[in-house]
Amino acid sequence: MKAHDLLKAIEADRDAHVAFLQAFTQAPSPNPPGDTIAAADVLITYLRSHGIQPEIIAPQANSPNVVSDFTGAEEGPRLIMNGHIDVFPVGDADQWARDPWSGDIVDGRLCGRGTVDMKAGTAASVIAYAYLYRYRTHLKGSLGLCAVSDEETGGRWGARYLLETPRWKGDCMINAEPGSLNTIRFGEKGSLRLTFTVTCPGAHGAYLHRSIGANRLAAKLIGELVEAVESIAPNLSPELERHLRDPVVRKAVDEAMGEGAADISLKATLNVGVMNGGVKVNMIPDKCVFETDIRLPLGLTAEEVMEVVHGVLKGYPGASVAIQEAASNPASICAHDHPMVKLLADNAERVTGKRPVAIPSLGATDCKFWRYTGVPAYIFGVSPETMAARDESVSIDEFLVVLKTHALAAWQYLGGDV
Repeated sequence: MKAHDLLKAIEADRDAHVAFLQAFTQAPSPNPPGDTIAAADVLITYLRSHGIQPEIIAPQANSPNVVSDFTGAEEGPRLIMNGHIDVFPVGDADQWARDPWSGDIVDGRLCGRGTVDMKAGTAASVIAYAYLYRYRTHLKGSLGLCAVSDEETGGRWGARYLLETPRWKGDCMINAEPGSLNTIRFGEKGSLRLTFTVTCPGAHGAYLHRSIGANRLAAKLIGELVEAVESIAPNLSPELERHLRDPVVRKAVDEAMGEGAADISLKATLNVGVMNGGVKVNMIPDKCVFETDIRLPLGLTAEEVMEVVHGVLKGYPGASVAIQEAASNPASICAHDHPMVKLLADNAERVTGKRPVAIPSLGATDCKFWRYTGVPAYIFGVSPETMAARDESVSIDEFLVVLKTHALAAWQYLGGDV
């Protein structure tokens, strides 16, 4: 059996693939609250219908991880396919054009919360796994599938939990998070989340000669923090810096994530996401608390940033900072020229006629947990357009491209006949 036979088999079942994604979408799995049982059952039912008996690993009863693996006919490398079941919450459902869990198909797009991030990608991995299982006697090595239920809130009970067992580590991992058909993601920014507390004397709102107030002090502090943090230069290897400054790579970054993304991909950014201060409009507040989300580019550590932050705070004796440890993670990277990058690029080009470019990502995914253990992990997925937005929807054609590309890349990585 050759790769084109696998491709024809996948293409012959197009309608079944779309129906599976539709059923997966129609099973709500917002996190928080994190109950993914109904959506996990859709995956379990699908795998069983293909003769696969998946395992359920559920450190949290309402958030099961669906896993499976198999061994080929000969010894070889171990590949892991990873995706997540949980999705962002809906928000105001009455503001959506249709039921957020409808799975309706409109103009070639399948509608519903989580279709982009990342039920289309997880469905593609599950389907690809089922086909590779069917033809496992033609393969070398082994393949593992990890569909996890705790990605949106940090991965403690999902990927991080599974990786406590060497079985799910593998030699390489591929993931179908949204990224665009024009890119393969080989690294991603880290996150450093901080809580700042600013205090000063309070007073009546007319008595600004006594105190300018904690909110105005906080605003001044924020301005200095932004300037200082976003001026830090990361320490990149010359080879990686050349790659990231390549005009072709920069163009791919902007096309995938919006104009200007290439400019911030190599620098730290600071977002003030939450700010609370004051009791009443005509009172000078004595306390302001704000939270920042600092994104760490490749080549910059949290320790380096904190040194700069503490330097700024020396000018604010009434201010302090605390790190939100559970929500802070280093940047992660693996080789941008690994053999898997070529396999994904070759097969994406085979399916679409266009060759994707290796780039880093601005957002975070479960890939980081594999990279932290030294396992190269790569993303090829659908466009991030409408991700986490009202009326989220995914292109069915893109979903099928991702399915075929992952299946073919895995097939070749595991020694399948080209």
